[in-house]
Amino acid sequence: MNTPSLVLRVAALMLAPVAFAAEPAPAKNPPRLKRAESFLGMHFDFHAGPDCTEVGKNTTPAMIENIINLVHPDYLQIDCKGHPGFTSYPTKVGNPVPGFVGDPLRVWREVTARRGVALYMHYSGVWDGNAVKKPGWAAIEADGKPSTKAISFWGPYADALLIPQLRELAGDYGVDGVWIDGDCWAAMPDYGEAAQSAFRAGGFASVPRKSGEPLWREWLEFNRQAFRGYLNHNIAEVKRTNPAFQICSNWAFTDHMPEPVCAPVDFISGDYAPDDSVNSARLAGRSLPRQDKPWDLMAWSFSYKPLPPGTPPRTPRPQKTAVQLQREAAVVLALGGGFQAYYKQKRDGSIFDEQMPVMAEVAKFCRERQALCHHAEAVPQIALLFSTAAHYRGINGLFSRNNARIGGVLQALLDSQQSVEIVAEHHLTGRMAEYPLIVVPEWDYLEPKFKGELSAYVNSGGHLLLIGPKSAALFAAELGATPSASAEKTAPPTTKTVSLGRGKIAALYGALGAAYTKDPNEAARLQLAALVRELFPSPIVEVAGSREVDVCVARNHGKLLVNLVNTAGPHRTQGILDSIPAVGPLTVSIRAPRKPASVTLEPGARPLAYQYRGGRIELSVPSLAIYDIIAVTP
Repeated sequence: MNTPSLVLRVAALMLAPVAFAAEPAPAKNPPRLKRAESFLGMHFDFHAGPDCTEVGKNTTPAMIENIINLVHPDYLQIDCKGHPGFTSYPTKVGNPVPGFVGDPLRVWREVTARRGVALYMHYSGVWDGNAVKKPGWAAIEADGKPSTKAISFWGPYADALLIPQLRELAGDYGVDGVWIDGDCWAAMPDYGEAAQSAFRAGGFASVPRKSGEPLWREWLEFNRQAFRGYLNHNIAEVKRTNPAFQICSNWAFTDHMPEPVCAPVDFISGDYAPDDSVNSARLAGRSLPRQDKPWDLMAWSFSYKPLPPGTPPRTPRPQKTAVQLQREAAVVLALGGGFQAYYKQKRDGSIFDEQMPVMAEVAKFCRERQALCHHAEAVPQIALLFSTAAHYRGINGLFSRNNARIGGVLQALLDSQQSVEIVAEHHLTGRMAEYPLIVVPEWDYLEPKFKGELSAYVNSGGHLLLIGPKSAALFAAELGATPSASAEKTAPPTTKTVSLGRGKIAALYGALGAAYTKDPNEAARLQLAALVRELFPSPIVEVAGSREVDVCVARNHGKLLVNLVNTAGPHRTQGILDSIPAVGPLTVSIRAPRKPASVTLEPGARPLAYQYRGGRIELSVPSLAIYDIIAVTP
């Protein structure tokens, strides 16, 4: 062994320039979808309160990884401040829960960012049970007492708490956005001195205290405008410092607030009813697509039906089954929207791991249909009018619901396999001619200009159906008849159809909606269906074989889509459904100008045998389990 030679070689190596291996750059987090691009999410909340002393104790990366691995969501939406007004993250701004173990929000953000999953906050806005305890922060009731829930739009709440906390969430935690709960639907008329002074400064001599008093409608609209200003202010201020932060005000610009979008929300969303959810989603979902904003709807994963007497406090509600949530999702997906489901968090902020496999099944069901249905656009068929003017005249709150009448008419139309959109005046103005049939469901008021446009639509060849004596009375001159006081109680209700110019106008003088909502009546449905057939004899799609199928006709990716959703079973009355009976066979006829290149049943691209004759595609669907789509490629 030549030791000197070895020493020299080692010395030479030590003196030579060394090429160190470059350390790998820190891995960048994968990109996250914007809410406009998102399709599927999960919502968690627990409305933290003073009983929450160990928030974060069981919030682990493994818990969050498990959700993502099972469900593969585009986003997660978690609690940060609920209706009691306490934050479930260690805020520096104010009102945290009594105790934390670590920083749970930091854990949620780190894991979701690493996995490319967007993170949104559940934040209660107008409803803040803690903030209203501060002098001058609460809205004042008509009796002069401070509200125990709703903040005042004339107080410091927005600038002193809401906006700083949203900036904290965006800046310090890097969350993607916020789903503001308890907002428009929690707002109330404010009888505080500042609100009353502002109302009088607008030229009004007095402030009414209840319905029926002079200026009542003006007073409600004044308070609605205050909410609109509050919402615009909050969004502008947060986006001034955090422009990428995405903001939604729960139920704003929906059937709670059926008006043009007047604030720069990034998306529209709401949580439909935990029970009778199919009918709730049917109506809510049809109120959103024409608002020109990305939208999704949230299902509750549990039933809210009363628990048996003597049930211990905080007993978990019964969880819905996978097939039940799949059908609720189907109602939303068939309308082109995104879907999320609400699962509760425990009082320490952790989640119920055992509930995630059901959501995994629901997610798989949704993903199988995503490519075809997401962002699909409805083909105009029947327009069901949700009158903004009549709705606001008919309620005694600011943005409360009063949907029984329109909901019943919608259900009767859908139970007759009609493809229906819900549209307000601002959707129809200037584009009525796109719809072969417009239905006015028991509204007692229409703005004169809009009523004139409806008459012109009929004269030009459109078809108008009026439901109920009050709607018919609005067009008494056109119908040549004024309904009698007893018309509403006649069984079966009388009807009348008249020609008007190149079109037709018809009236069903009975009040159908509220009664059908409570107890669907087959005779009433058939009477309505006969009138619809008279006015609209050739819809683009006709489905026969079961009345328990919703039909939604849409277009996406150059294809005509016939969405078929099975609505069988006691979903209206039962909280939990273990199974859904299949329906079928269904006979389907689709109007088409030429023989199609292909007709498939999706998901799965299953070829459908069909005949093409007389300008129509005729086929049969042997069985419908929950939700299938007939895809027609021209």
